Amino acid sequence: MNTIDTFHHGGAELHNRPSVRRGFIDRIVFVLGSIARQIDRMLERRRGRLALLEMTDEQLKDIGISRCDAHHEGIRPFWE
Repeated sequence: MNTIDTFHHGGAELHNRPSVRRGFIDRIVFVLGSIARQIDRMLERRRGRLALLEMTDEQLKDIGISRCDAHHEGIRPFWE
């Protein structure tokens, strides 16, 4: 066995260790959870903006928003 084979073989053993795999899985779960929370926030923002579009002028006046402001906010993309 030459030096390159030794390093390659040693690296493969490291990645097959349960603790390394578990750490990798934990990171994937964390990232997926973060993405899910971000999507949930964006969708909640979108629902709120759509609700503005459905409000009456009187309801908008109660919360201090003009019809024009509600329209501009309501048509914004969910990611903004």
